[in-house]
Amino acid sequence: MCKEGRIVVLSAPSGCGKSTIIHNLLEGDDALPLEFSVSATNRAPRTGEADGVSYHFLSTEAFLAAVADGSFVEWEEVYPGRFYGTLRSEIDRKTALGRNVILDIDVKGALNVKRIYGDRALIIFVQPPSVDELRRRLEGRATDSPEVIDQRVGKAAYELGFAPQFDIRVVNDNLDSAVADTRAAIERHLA
Repeated sequence: MCKEGRIVVLSAPSGCGKSTIIHNLLEGDDALPLEFSVSATNRAPRTGEADGVSYHFLSTEAFLAAVADGSFVEWEEVYPGRFYGTLRSEIDRKTALGRNVILDIDVKGALNVKRIYGDRALIIFVQPPSVDELRRRLEGRATDSPEVIDQRVGKAAYELGFAPQFDIRVVNDNLDSAVADTRAAIERHLA
């Protein structure tokens, strides 16, 4: 029987570089032995997306039934009527095969994963050096209106309140250092 896989969760406010850090950890010759957990959604597949690869595409009825029977380790109504979540079966199937799983989810979802899986899960909070720096980064992207930036900064301030509940906090004031710190924490968890 193979050793059960481990779970790693990265959470961060929008604009903190979480996706960039994950990309750095999963690419190249020194890529960590982690597989993305495929999320579920009730939205229709877009061109080029495949069920079970891009997402697990569920009808709204099937998604809500899965919520009702406790099939999700975390889920959220991201937009009115649009649901996303992580199926427990997705994590359990991969870890039972000895594969390590990485999730990119919100702070409440990360805390729920930790509650369910305990020490098998490492939850990492990526945070900006400051809320002011986060605002500067979001404004520098030039992709959002001032109102959207205000909403994201407000949500980030709220999410930062959860940081002390995480196993590890990584301040992304320098990308190379943030990647190195995150890599070191994950390598310790997988050892």
